[in-house]
Amino acid sequence: MINVTENAVRQLQSLLSEAAEDSPKGLRVQVAKGGCSGLHYEMTLDEKRDGDAVVERDGMQFFIDGDSVPYVRGATLDFCDGLTDTGFRVLNPNASRTCGCGSSFETAQSG
Repeated sequence: MINVTENAVRQLQSLLSEAAEDSPKGLRVQVAKGGCSGLHYEMTLDEKRDGDAVVERDGMQFFIDGDSVPYVRGATLDFCDGLTDTGFRVLNPNASRTCGCGSSFETAQSG
């Protein structure tokens, strides 16, 4: 499905440890229409829904809705904490084109 780096797991652990006990239990990664190149990623803390693919790593869960699966299959979810680039990011081999700011993409099947 998708690969999840240690940095992404650590960041999700940190986010969930700061949340209330009855808070969402994982990170939802989905693809939505929009952005300069036609598609963009949306990520939210959430719970599993019917039809989700679930990737588990080190006790953390990452949820991908069925419509997004084809766009992220084989991708890597990472977390970067740099001076100019902080946040979760998706390294997607399915992206045939990305915008200059790097926040949206296009695949052969979306174009």
